[in-house]
Amino acid sequence: MKITLKDGSVKEVSKGISILELAKEISEGLARNATAGKVNGEVKDLRYKIEEDAEVEILTFENSEDGKKAYWHTTSHIMAQAIKRIYGDNVKLTIGPSIDSGFYYDFDVKEAISSDDFEKIETEMKKIIKEDLPIERYSLPRKEAIQFMKEQGEDYKVELIEELPEGEEISFYKQGEFTDLCAGPHLMSTGKVKAIKILSSSGAYWRGDEHNKMLQRFYGISFPKASQLEEHLQKLEEAKQRDHRKIGKQLNLFMTHELVGAGLPMYLPDGATIRRLLEQYILKKEIKLGYKHVYTPSLANVALYKTSGHWDHYKEDMFPVMKMDTEEMVLRPMNCPHHMLIYKNAMHSYRDLPIRIGELAHDFRYEASGSVCGLERVREMCQNDAHIFVTPEQIKEVIGEVVNLILSVYKDFGFTDYTFRLSLRDKNDKEKYFDDDEMWENAESQLRQILKELNINFYEAEGEAAFYGPKLDVQIKTAIGHDITISTCQLDFLLPQRFELEYIGEDGKAHRPIVIHRAILGTFDRFIAFLIEETKGAFPTWLAPLQVKVLPIADAHVDYANKVKDKLEEVGIRVEVDSRNEKIGYKIREAQLQKIPYMLVVGEKEKEAGNVGVRSRKDGDIGAMDIDKFIAKVVEEIDTFAR
Repeated sequence: MKITLKDGSVKEVSKGISILELAKEISEGLARNATAGKVNGEVKDLRYKIEEDAEVEILTFENSEDGKKAYWHTTSHIMAQAIKRIYGDNVKLTIGPSIDSGFYYDFDVKEAISSDDFEKIETEMKKIIKEDLPIERYSLPRKEAIQFMKEQGEDYKVELIEELPEGEEISFYKQGEFTDLCAGPHLMSTGKVKAIKILSSSGAYWRGDEHNKMLQRFYGISFPKASQLEEHLQKLEEAKQRDHRKIGKQLNLFMTHELVGAGLPMYLPDGATIRRLLEQYILKKEIKLGYKHVYTPSLANVALYKTSGHWDHYKEDMFPVMKMDTEEMVLRPMNCPHHMLIYKNAMHSYRDLPIRIGELAHDFRYEASGSVCGLERVREMCQNDAHIFVTPEQIKEVIGEVVNLILSVYKDFGFTDYTFRLSLRDKNDKEKYFDDDEMWENAESQLRQILKELNINFYEAEGEAAFYGPKLDVQIKTAIGHDITISTCQLDFLLPQRFELEYIGEDGKAHRPIVIHRAILGTFDRFIAFLIEETKGAFPTWLAPLQVKVLPIADAHVDYANKVKDKLEEVGIRVEVDSRNEKIGYKIREAQLQKIPYMLVVGEKEKEAGNVGVRSRKDGDIGAMDIDKFIAKVVEEIDTFAR
């Protein structure tokens, strides 16, 4: 039979060759590094036998995310085997998948396992690796599989098998004395894994349901080389230092409290200043582009979301219904239905379009308490939202305008590491996406063509669209290497139809507008979390909650410090005086920890000369400077971005 390899070359091989055997025929080095294979686009185990002509790719840890996941999934089984060896029947197995950043395994434990025991578990894992146990795959009939897991005392595995569809292959992987229910793929032996580390443990509900039993989850990572593990651990340490929750607490930007509730952060004065400045920044840009801003309620009748279609596709992510007299009300998860009604409130001519309706709107999502995280994932968020109502002829121009606004904002903030993603529906998912093939094909092909005509480089991602239409998402790389979505632009033919929106065309007849949904900063909460981690809390001068701190050397210089403060405040510079009876070195260190852009040291010499000693967060000790010159310097720095 003929095998077409990734580079396009064709290799003739015997029918029934395994992926590993194929790798050996290509190169012994490739076979040593192989972790899995891809046959006609599907990830397969190295043991998988190819029975007909196929396109085949040999996966390794280095060349493929799927290759990494096979490596990590094998390591999760090694960790489970080590934990079973140490704790025996005191732990029961549940699931242990690979994830984007390594792997985890959930256990039902009689007594919680302490992080002090991680080293002991790692030692046993290294022993299993050194034993180089062959990993064997086999299948059992349903009845035998259930009986086998019952004999092992693995109740959770029994539950999983019983829920598998009739006729589904029930496969197991065995390494030494350890056997686990698993679909794979796995490496050929435990010795293929090299550098390992258990990173943390946490609680996790069985199957993610808070009504089920709480399990103990162990997270881990592994690499083919010790140097790769060391580099990864350094990145994790850097991520801890950049964690916006840690920095937000240090700088008093926001807080949470159990009496308020999980996922409901409260902005403290300095955090509120940052958010207010961001709101003013984006409002100014939008007003200049012709956006009309509105306020709409955070509460609405369930009927609104039934009309829009959100109720059928999104109700699981909404807060429970509140019954009020004869109405059923719900906290809104998004703003588009409200904006549809605002458009519909008046008749529109084609001459009025595009109509740009914007709002800094509060939305509510029913996030599980275990998934909320600081400002990054919250239950109440404020979106930089807008909806643009256009004629078909205006789609390209307006999407181009939105893209230019995104690029303008990213330039202001110095963002450079981002990509555009065309997010499409999954045609087979009839529950998540509105079922209208013609509408989807029209919307997707139009958006794809527009992006090409605008010379925007993009990649496509199936299954990432909104339920009502395709979208252009901007994927930005964070300081710690994560891909997140900040800005989005969505093309929507559905909601105008469901709300029966119209405009009068040049021909005097009624026509249906198209809606472009867009969010430039996304949610202010997530954007601020992103900025905190990007800057480590050292915000640019225009955005810093406190821009200047005046540091009098002694009590005798406090009056002069206050005069300096008054002069700065006259031009709108945010400034404070540190009048505490502390040594100047201590005051400087405190101001540095607060990451204030400028410190002005004033003593007898500065008082007599009428100037200030300038220290910059960025450049260190600049030296004496005339007050007016310093003010001009700061004002110019601020004006570059915000005024």
